[in-house]
Amino acid sequence: MPHAVVLQHEENEGPGLLASALERAGFQVRARLRRVEPGDEAAPLVVVMGGPQAAYRASEHPYLLDELRLLRSRVERGLPSLGICLGSQLLAAAAGARVYPGTNGVELGRFPVTCTADAANDPVFSALPREFQALHWHGDTFDLPPGAVLLASSGRYPHQAFQVGRSYGIQFHPELTGAAFLQWADASPGEVEDRASLEPLRGFPEGEPAIPALLDGLAQAMARSAPALAAVRILGAEGEAATLRRP
Repeated sequence: MPHAVVLQHEENEGPGLLASALERAGFQVRARLRRVEPGDEAAPLVVVMGGPQAAYRASEHPYLLDELRLLRSRVERGLPSLGICLGSQLLAAAAGARVYPGTNGVELGRFPVTCTADAANDPVFSALPREFQALHWHGDTFDLPPGAVLLASSGRYPHQAFQVGRSYGIQFHPELTGAAFLQWADASPGEVEDRASLEPLRGFPEGEPAIPALLDGLAQAMARSAPALAAVRILGAEGEAATLRRP
């Protein structure tokens, strides 16, 4: 089974809901912590998760430099990658954009995301409502990479989702349940001013069908772009056609 390499920066910041979506799309998830391995540059899919690190301070974390080189190689070769939060910032940097501290403070909690006009032409975001709720936890932002298409924005930070080549960057956290988000808050009391105000998020994404639709859409788009899975689908289609041609 083709695999998806999931690069984590913290043990508690894994693929979450995304793992099931990737498995439904035909991927075997291989998660690892703070390391890039030989062969990842040609993996069917690379997913880079979030974390408290900063893409513009990658020199302080050698594994981030490895991830930047990996993402740059994959963008140049037209191979699919998916970046979430910090991962989206690393993808933007690898594609030639500037990443920097945001000037509008930390976006932390549940806030609406609005799809752009260009999202109507995207195979993933065109299936979503124009506006939906998402979980956010970030204070850094980035410029749009050259040649990228902006797909979604929020009121505080306009670059919430983009597509460049066969890769997608998502600044918010579609992989998180509300319960997992609250666990993050409990583990970072110094960053959360009013923990009680976040309690209503516990059941998320119940009542927000755009989140599972986005995850499945991303996973399916990555599967269509992944060389190994595409080859399997082509061979399967050829076999079916040959069966239909038999007298």
